[in-house]
Amino acid sequence: MGEQPIFSTRAHVFQIDPTTKKNWVPTSKHAVTVSYFFDSTRNVYRIISLDGSKAIINSTITPNMTFTKTSQKFGQWADSRANTVYGLGFSSESNLAKFAEKFVEFKEAARLAKEKSQEKMELTSTPSQESAPGDLLSPMTPESINGTEDERVTPDAPHPPEARAEPSQNALSFSHSSTNINKHWEAELAALKGNNAKLTAALLESTANVKQWKQQLGAYQEEAERLHKRVTELECVSGQTTVIKSQKTELNHTIEELELALQAKEEELERLKAEVESANEFQSQRESLTHQLQDSESRNQTLVGQLSDLEQRLESSQQEQEAFRNSLRSLLELLDSKIFELTELRDTLAKLLEGS
Repeated sequence: MGEQPIFSTRAHVFQIDPTTKKNWVPTSKHAVTVSYFFDSTRNVYRIISLDGSKAIINSTITPNMTFTKTSQKFGQWADSRANTVYGLGFSSESNLAKFAEKFVEFKEAARLAKEKSQEKMELTSTPSQESAPGDLLSPMTPESINGTEDERVTPDAPHPPEARAEPSQNALSFSHSSTNINKHWEAELAALKGNNAKLTAALLESTANVKQWKQQLGAYQEEAERLHKRVTELECVSGQTTVIKSQKTELNHTIEELELALQAKEEELERLKAEVESANEFQSQRESLTHQLQDSESRNQTLVGQLSDLEQRLESSQQEQEAFRNSLRSLLELLDSKIFELTELRDTLAKLLEGS
């Protein structure tokens, strides 16, 4: 086959609802391969996608088509031949951009190919007119081939009366005139042969062009018949039951809800990622504070030990002070008794001195 894939990608395929012309109807349950094909024999670009053995996209690119991006990951184009609008949902924005870029590129290539084909048809339709327009027109009339009425009558009309009137005097003149007439007809015959050769060449060239046009027309008719059968199959598939349509509509709504839910989940995921990052920061701060707390607890335990030691020393010191106080009291009591005794002794000595 002359048709080969030149670019492929994967996407979810949709078609516009033929009844409402508003809602999208999914034609594939999952992402399928969507490819650009180029037919070198017919110089045509097509977009083709298969879901198993079923062709869900068969769109010939024409110069008046336009691919429109309706969102970051969705694009669509209208196919007037298939009387539908195709939609593609891509997994990323880059895939959509690449597909749109290829669409513009191949649409321009299709336009150039169409212009070249039209120029070629114009050139092949007028080959004889460009070669010798004057020579080709003259042999087409019966007057050019058989001569005009004057040419057919005039050469013979003047001479026979003269020949009958003066046969002896004009014999040489008549022979000379006949020679000129023969030369004239020989030249006319040569011109007719040349014109005939030119017409034959032009006819052969036109026949070859007609054969080529017939081949192209046959190919176009086969393609149109195949597309007509395909459209009939699609119409049969699309008109099966209302249950399938309702299921498709429900699936379409479900897909929209899932897309919204997915978008919400993505936003939730982004928020959770931010929270996780902040939680990681808090965790690092917590670990730092935990280390500091452990250091403080170890120092606190050391201080508690030191405090307990100091309390024991203080208690022993208090006990020693109490014992010292007790001994000091007993010493004071002893000292008081000794002082009292000394006082009595002094008083006794004083009395003795007074008595003596």
